[in-house]
Amino acid sequence: MARRTGQIRLGAFLSGSGAHGASWRHPAADADASLNVQRYVEYARALERGRFDALFLNDNVAVGSLDPQVLARSAHSLRWDPLTLLPALAMTTRHIGLVATANTSYNAPYNLARTFASLDHLSGGRAGWNLVTALIGGENFNRDEHLEHAERYQRAQEFFDVVSGLWDSWADDAFVRDKASGIWLDVTKMRVLDHQGRHFQVRGPLNAPRPLQGWPVIAQAGSSEAGRELAARTAELVFTAQQTLEQGRAFYVDLKERLARHGRDEEALKIFPGISPTVGRTLSEAEEKYQALQDLLDPQAQLKGLSYLLELGFDLSALPLDARVPLPEQVPSTERHKSRQQLVIDLIRRERPTVAQLLRSLSASGHKVLVGTPAQIVDELAAWYEAGAADGFNVLFTHLPGAIDDFVEQVVPQLQRVGLFRREYEGRSLRENLGLRRVANRYF
Repeated sequence: MARRTGQIRLGAFLSGSGAHGASWRHPAADADASLNVQRYVEYARALERGRFDALFLNDNVAVGSLDPQVLARSAHSLRWDPLTLLPALAMTTRHIGLVATANTSYNAPYNLARTFASLDHLSGGRAGWNLVTALIGGENFNRDEHLEHAERYQRAQEFFDVVSGLWDSWADDAFVRDKASGIWLDVTKMRVLDHQGRHFQVRGPLNAPRPLQGWPVIAQAGSSEAGRELAARTAELVFTAQQTLEQGRAFYVDLKERLARHGRDEEALKIFPGISPTVGRTLSEAEEKYQALQDLLDPQAQLKGLSYLLELGFDLSALPLDARVPLPEQVPSTERHKSRQQLVIDLIRRERPTVAQLLRSLSASGHKVLVGTPAQIVDELAAWYEAGAADGFNVLFTHLPGAIDDFVEQVVPQLQRVGLFRREYEGRSLRENLGLRRVANRYF
């Protein structure tokens, strides 16, 4: 295979005090990050100094497991509403993209279309929508249980059609605002959507101007079969969890090959596997830093939480830490995180880990854990990029702000020295920096 040219893109996955289950307990972590907006302002500015393409806020519309042992130990029962927090970050940054998770199961298309159009203008063209179907939450939206997986994805396809149609309500030059003639709007440059579908009836037009980028960048984070099809049709940025380079390459090839069926070229979609790095000046220092976080975990609480998310058919917390994780005889059906469940089952079959080893591997909820020096981490990122397993990476920082500082001050300069990362932003909008085209209005 010829050496791949170009540069790596970087996104930052931000949640609470960090991605590690014990992040909030770290002596240098901000335990109040889910309550203090200034913390996130500083994180965003640090990432911008590191020339990151975008920061990404994940979200759920439920607390999750109500097991008292899990709730008592986990900091993830609190989280920012991304569409409340990102406008504040838009006003305190200049370049970094701002990607908000907003689910299609428990929202209305008109509201989200309007909010994201407004965020794109507020940020000067830096908005992105992480289009997800929601892992949990039906009990908080007038339902006895969560929507079924297949139903969620059918709804998501139609939801996207409505939202994108609403963004194209106006030609870019529809609002003439001519004081002399008294003409505010050229009505020939307005389109009424009048959508009548299975899930939604939406007339339109949208009472917000067309986004500066045409559409905000569309991100997607599902890796199931239904998730891949949704991404191939709609997404421009895909976040995924992949444990090995071979798996990453297979996912990358599969998703890129699906694009042609939807009339899209390969450059229209960027794929960002998640990584969770711990950086040290030496490998032993990095290992010590990582182990210090692991030592802060309550193994039983963490394993109970993983069992709730993954629905493997048995309770990991009931097993001794030195016991081998049993091979599931049959994959239990789940309506939550199908792709993450399969990733973990594949990991168990491939590596036959003990419970303690599985706990280490899943310290970033299934994303790849990297522990090493800046050069070692850059070598790993370069290997994935040059093998065609990634266009960039979504970085899950173990704890905030320390892990951001380590990456920005040590890994980014190493990436720049080997010519794999920008020294300055290429443009003003998120699309320009990602190398994506502005979306033309389909109607005008």
